[in-house]
Amino acid sequence: MQAAADAFHALVSKRRSVRQFSADPVPEQIITTCIRAAATVPSGANLQPWHFVAVQDPALKSRIRAASEAEERRFYASRAPQAWLDVLKPFGTDAIKPYLERAPWLIAVFSVNAYETADGERQPTYYPKESVGIATGVLITALHQAGLATLTHTPSPMNFLNDLLDRPATEKPFLLLVVGYPEAGARVPVVSKKSFAEIATVI
Repeated sequence: MQAAADAFHALVSKRRSVRQFSADPVPEQIITTCIRAAATVPSGANLQPWHFVAVQDPALKSRIRAASEAEERRFYASRAPQAWLDVLKPFGTDAIKPYLERAPWLIAVFSVNAYETADGERQPTYYPKESVGIATGVLITALHQAGLATLTHTPSPMNFLNDLLDRPATEKPFLLLVVGYPEAGARVPVVSKKSFAEIATVI
């Protein structure tokens, strides 16, 4: 058991967010298998309040990029407080997101906030954010296990994803996951993780 735990820790500790993606194609079946893995996680009342939209169409990715960058320009220009911009500065991020077009896949993750019963009544889901968060973590890990790089992208607001991906108002965009292979020579920031004592307590 300890060996298995150590092996998993070694695997996930090598995962890094990437912003320089190769345009090399990734088989659709790899993406769908990883989404299936994400959908195995627990959820409030087992309502499975998530929907994943996997996008590979170049024209649609271009439209997503344009809409995302419009929101990002407003974020960097006026929405973000200076303290937020200060902590982002070492990562060199800005409103321009070429990887939204270059990466072979974008996976839009939606939180389903209501569903229709067999009687046609609309009922709320329970703990949708928590459930979708767990599913997204497993999705990122599954993609890493498959040998793929990912980047979580969260422009705010993300309502444009409902329009572009034809999703109903009962679904709220949770995040946009960029998926593919790292570009040759891709670089990532030097970061460190907090110590175990800073993030956990064993009693």
